[in-house]
Amino acid sequence: MEHRIELRELEPGLVGVGVTPSLGIGQRALLVGTASGNVLWDCLGYIDDDAVAAIRARGGISAIAFSHPHFYGAMVEWSQAFGGAPIYIPEADREWVQRADPTIVTWRGTRELAPGVTLVQCGGHFDGSAVLHWAAGASGRGTLLVGDTITVVPDVRFVSFMRSYPNLIPLPADEIRRIVNRVRPYRFDRIYGGWWDRVVRSGGIAAVDRSAERYLRWIGQDPRLG
Repeated sequence: MEHRIELRELEPGLVGVGVTPSLGIGQRALLVGTASGNVLWDCLGYIDDDAVAAIRARGGISAIAFSHPHFYGAMVEWSQAFGGAPIYIPEADREWVQRADPTIVTWRGTRELAPGVTLVQCGGHFDGSAVLHWAAGASGRGTLLVGDTITVVPDVRFVSFMRSYPNLIPLPADEIRRIVNRVRPYRFDRIYGGWWDRVVRSGGIAAVDRSAERYLRWIGQDPRLG
């Protein structure tokens, strides 16, 4: 079966990058456009010449970053295809890198990749699990790109949180509160999960809060987020 990379315009300044037919777990990456260059969020495990040409036509890639280590596999190939674009890996997840490369830059806490585009370490799924805040997204109302650090559930009104999705291992209450409190300083109306159809179109902050409160109730904990 021949695969190819598909680019979809999701909103002004944001392009989805996915593989068709679906490959792996069917995830898609996101390309955030800024005046300082494009940021690739969550690499795919596949790359081809047509995709490289199409992305170069949009200005290339100036930085690569991730929600968590499950998307590290082909990161060096993506970096090399775009002139050695820096790869941002949280210090807490450095042990999961299987292929060292001089383009790898470690970070912790927060890291601004371009004006208004900020990595935020949340923990949870992995110790270094992160989200990317894009202040200009959603027509200036703010957007959060989350992979499955905060996962958008199928009804797209709620999100959820897990230590291990394949093994259905939940997170403890303190971890849930920490994730929520890490994103609270940022304004965002829209949330893009790691798959094409997993998008909270509006009311993103409220969706995170009510989802965390629901989660805490169901694990028998005080639902107050602190």
